[in-house]
Amino acid sequence: MIVGNLKPVEEIAASVAGLKNVLVVGCGSCVTVCLSGGDREARQLADELSLPIYYPDGPPPAFAVNGIVRQCEKDLVKTYLTLPPETDTVLSLACGAGVQTLADAFAPLPVFPALNTTFLGALDEPGIWREKCHGCGDCMLSFTGSICPVARCAKSLFNGPCGGSQGGQCEVNPEIPCAWAMIYYRLKSQNRLDLLQKVNPPRDWRPAGNTGPRVRTRTGIAGSPGDSLTPSNPKS
Repeated sequence: MIVGNLKPVEEIAASVAGLKNVLVVGCGSCVTVCLSGGDREARQLADELSLPIYYPDGPPPAFAVNGIVRQCEKDLVKTYLTLPPETDTVLSLACGAGVQTLADAFAPLPVFPALNTTFLGALDEPGIWREKCHGCGDCMLSFTGSICPVARCAKSLFNGPCGGSQGGQCEVNPEIPCAWAMIYYRLKSQNRLDLLQKVNPPRDWRPAGNTGPRVRTRTGIAGSPGDSLTPSNPKS
């Protein structure tokens, strides 16, 4: 899932200071699961932002709250999200993709983020989400025991650990395990250590988006020509 953290309330308040009517929109997908952007969090944020202490130069805006199951789908947003006519701006409790989708759907109305999008992660234990994936576009988990060295190695190494890892712990942060130590023991438990004999060539980072924003086109939808992943056309 996409994990996000709430921005400092002071920063959010500064972005809406001087406005009259702000709609706080929660997102019911990833950020609801990681307890940072659902309906409950949207209502809590609206209550917090209503306090006059954040607005020394004038009265606080009036806050309304709404939500939608996914802010990252424009058709869904346009069909099911209704904005009060007096809305001055939208405050989005979604990832950066959701913020930009709302901004496209309701342009030229300003849409501001209330979260910092942090990483693609998973819930490892109650209340703790850890990064698992960078969305690099060329997944190698079949060869690394389903442990991603791109996201989980501090140096994103492809051919084993660096010389600084000690006792199975990361050189950069000794509080976290070395990703390649985890890969080794996972492959050992699967009797697949032979995979470590292969030397991986230098990484091609183009599928990771280094040639511009990525686009996926799927067959069978609106006459699309075929499955592909290509750089975005900025005019589309």
